Amino acid sequence: MTAIRKVLVLGASGDQGFPLLQRLLEEGFQPTAGVRRADALKDTAFAAIPVVPADLEDEESLFKAFQGQDALAMHLPFEFDRARAAGFGRRIAAAAKRAGLGKIVFNTSCFVADHDLNLSAHDGRRDIERSIAESGVPYVVVRPMVFMDNMIRAWSKPSIVNKDVWAYPAGETLKISWICLEDVAAYMTCGLARDDLTAEKVLVGGPEALVGAQVAERLSAAAGRTIRFQSLTPGDYAAKMSLLVTGSSEVLPHSIYDGMAQFYSWYNIQPTSPLVVDVAAALSKLPISPTPMDRWAARQDWSRV
Repeated sequence: MTAIRKVLVLGASGDQGFPLLQRLLEEGFQPTAGVRRADALKDTAFAAIPVVPADLEDEESLFKAFQGQDALAMHLPFEFDRARAAGFGRRIAAAAKRAGLGKIVFNTSCFVADHDLNLSAHDGRRDIERSIAESGVPYVVVRPMVFMDNMIRAWSKPSIVNKDVWAYPAGETLKISWICLEDVAAYMTCGLARDDLTAEKVLVGGPEALVGAQVAERLSAAAGRTIRFQSLTPGDYAAKMSLLVTGSSEVLPHSIYDGMAQFYSWYNIQPTSPLVVDVAAALSKLPISPTPMDRWAARQDWSRV
């Protein structure tokens, strides 16, 4: 049984953080949230979880947050300034080493290749991974494919429930090993529990590699009506996201919308989809029970608004 019990969580207050906190609690870990705002968990189901200040720009802040903890589990905001992302990694790694943490588990929140792609957000993730590996602290890096939960976000779900159209920047033939956030949390928690894993980078995904039309079939079954897949260009998708959030369809350079378009443009032109994972290889290291798309879709509310 692992000696790790106390786990500092960076990114605890977001969509990816809540499933992780829930899984940690279920598995008997004692999470503490490293946050910028003291009230970050107020009015959530996790309000009783202790919080400590943690600033990614300040190594001393991170060191203080890590003291007394056994391990760190984290996902980080997408940063399209590669140098800034690399700074996050250096400070986290240095503080973790100083604090004597027993393990770091890092959820990259996206596909990460084993080489630079000349995409700033992607390459910044690789810089963070490198700092973790060079710190000497045992680590597990979890590299998820694409989140099923993207379908229930504000930029996707309204079209599904009101127009019966699931629009996404994936080509008609792009296969994706879709994964739900609960499974990412399960993989991360398993990484914390496995004392024998000390220097691992694991690509994780769901049990099926599906093209857009196959996803639409599963959404249709869950909704009880026909949902149609619409393949958008990455640029159009980014413009729609920007319009929804900012009120302008202009996709500014180095914005999250520009970064999303760059990611999907790269995915769509590869001769073989990089978003298909060898599930057996992942489960040999991090044995969980991955969730199929139809089971995840059945848990969601697709009622018309």
